[in-house]
Amino acid sequence: MMDAVYDLLVDVLYVGGAIAAIILALWLASQRPGPSRIVNPMVIALGITALWGLAAFGLSPTGPLTMGLVSLSYLGWLALLYGLFATDLRDRSVSPIRPVFLSLALLEIMQLVLFAVRLNYADEPSAQELITPLSIMFRLMSCTGALVLVHNLYAGAAQQSRQILRWPAAALATMWLYDLNLSTVAYLSEEPPVFLTEMRSLAMVAVVTLLALGTVRSETNLRFQPSRSFAFRSFSLLVIGAYLVVMVVVAQAIAYAGNEFARYIQVGFVLLASALALAFLPSKKMRGWLRVTIAKNLFQHRYDYRAEWLRFTETIGRAGPQAAPLHERAVQAVADITDSPSGLLLTPREEGGLALDARWQWPRIEIPAIAIDQKGMSFFEKSEFILDLDDIRAGRTQGIPESATPEWLLSNEAAWAMVPLLHYEKLVGVVVLARPPVARLLDWEDFDLLRVVGLQLASYLAERTSQDALSEAQRFDEFNRRMAFVMHDIKNLASQLSLLARNAEKHADKPEFREDMIITLRNSTDKLQALLERLGRYGGGGTAGNKQVALDQVIARVVQQYSGKYEIVAPERDACTIMGDDEALEQALLHLVQNAIDASETTAPVFLDMRVHNGHAIVEVVDSGCGMSPEFVRTTLFKPFHSTKAGGFGIGAFEARELIRAMGGRLDVESREGVGTRFLIRFPLAETRELLSALGGDAERNPPKDNPEVA
Repeated sequence: MMDAVYDLLVDVLYVGGAIAAIILALWLASQRPGPSRIVNPMVIALGITALWGLAAFGLSPTGPLTMGLVSLSYLGWLALLYGLFATDLRDRSVSPIRPVFLSLALLEIMQLVLFAVRLNYADEPSAQELITPLSIMFRLMSCTGALVLVHNLYAGAAQQSRQILRWPAAALATMWLYDLNLSTVAYLSEEPPVFLTEMRSLAMVAVVTLLALGTVRSETNLRFQPSRSFAFRSFSLLVIGAYLVVMVVVAQAIAYAGNEFARYIQVGFVLLASALALAFLPSKKMRGWLRVTIAKNLFQHRYDYRAEWLRFTETIGRAGPQAAPLHERAVQAVADITDSPSGLLLTPREEGGLALDARWQWPRIEIPAIAIDQKGMSFFEKSEFILDLDDIRAGRTQGIPESATPEWLLSNEAAWAMVPLLHYEKLVGVVVLARPPVARLLDWEDFDLLRVVGLQLASYLAERTSQDALSEAQRFDEFNRRMAFVMHDIKNLASQLSLLARNAEKHADKPEFREDMIITLRNSTDKLQALLERLGRYGGGGTAGNKQVALDQVIARVVQQYSGKYEIVAPERDACTIMGDDEALEQALLHLVQNAIDASETTAPVFLDMRVHNGHAIVEVVDSGCGMSPEFVRTTLFKPFHSTKAGGFGIGAFEARELIRAMGGRLDVESREGVGTRFLIRFPLAETRELLSALGGDAERNPPKDNPEVA
């Protein structure tokens, strides 16, 4: 009685599953709710599955014809699986997957060949004993490979695509997982188990049901987006599985050879294969090559390049009063690509090395006045390397000089990467990126995109620099034309005053008036002549001072001029002598002190200090005023005709720097908004200059290294 009920249940499942498969196939063929590359294989696979159910019901579940229909249906299901991969044209870029599909299809074709051979040698038990285990082994390999592909399909899909893929993926996984267990039991028992073979009808009913549920919810916008780590692990699993399958097949083939040394040959082959696996699979080079190959060829890129380029263009092209300066926008454009929350831009200094140019959302990091020295700058210019600072911290510094990654940068754990900006093989700047919220290792795709963006940014920055230089040259030309008229007028005035002074000496009646008038006129004449001399030197590059100047006395005169007007704090100074021009030096100091006074509150003092260090005299002008941004220091402070004062000409700081340079000195500035500003003037001492001249050196070479100062 129980056997009859069981047989009836099996027959109902076979027939019911076949009818359900036919109905679903006909509905799909008429409605076509999806792309043809999915619908057509599904219709074919369902039709063959229906034929299998009818053959199992009418003939035998384990007969050659029935098992041949299973292999044909597998080919249809594999075509469906490939169609799911290729829904968004992924089949054009997943070339490493194609050999897997072809291999699985070849296994099923071999199954059909074995069934044909089995029919031809149906009366020979020895042939059946050879063919059956081989057929079961092929089925095991086919199910294993198909399950790996189904796992890749679902786990590698984007989150929105998983809602669509879960039904067909579940159906395919159910079928192949059941057949894997069936084949495993058959392999161990050396013959197909009758109960599990008959219950395959129940698995097919479940497959048709899942496909029907998925069809009514189907959409076509599927995207396959696996992570890099998942892709590598899945592919590694596939390689290991293929390796094991090859070992089993070869070992079984040796056993089937049937000679007396077969056992020893099997052991030797296993040992040799294991040795090769241990030699190559753990290799870092091999694993690295596999990882890059998979990432480049198998899966979709991390970046949507169209979206990235549109965002980059919008950031750089942003205009209007609310837009950040170009150099800040350049940092933001690079940071947005890697989701970095902040960044810095370091640009070349005229004296060599790189200095802070702009900050983007990174106000707290402290940066020395010389952020990267000339040697580090040359490294970036020649190598074009994009540096992952975590690699440097881990000790992977081969070929990278310490000067390229200074201690102030490595000690700050927030610093993450450095991107050089090159224009025609010349370094325009270096962008330092902060660590993103979700830290990760930079890979080939990051490097490729950052390198292209760096080249584009460098061209923008170089173009801006050229425009500024052209504008400055035009303004200088206009200024020189104006100054020619001014000098002409001043010369006439000086001549008139000189004549007046001479006439006054001859014709004035009152001696007291004559004496006062002569003193006043001569003082005015002297000042005008000094101005003419200075204007005559202006723009011509000047000449280095050739007489000794008591620097401490010049500072004392500057302090004296502000006595009673403004508080200038000048500590006690030792005598100090440099080579230069005392009038030019006094004029430069007056410019800097006056700027400090203008930037400070009326009650805040300005500090004017001097010290001697390593054969150089260092003068500091320090205020606690409003400070200046890196953008202002770089683009405006030393640019003529840019003034923040109403009616100002904007040449004070520029003239001070040029006068100091003409005397062989150097002027640096360190400033922070809301904190204050410090100007540092460096001169070689008179004896140092004489020594350098005797050695053929230059006063500006090898400037003294002070304690680290921050900007």
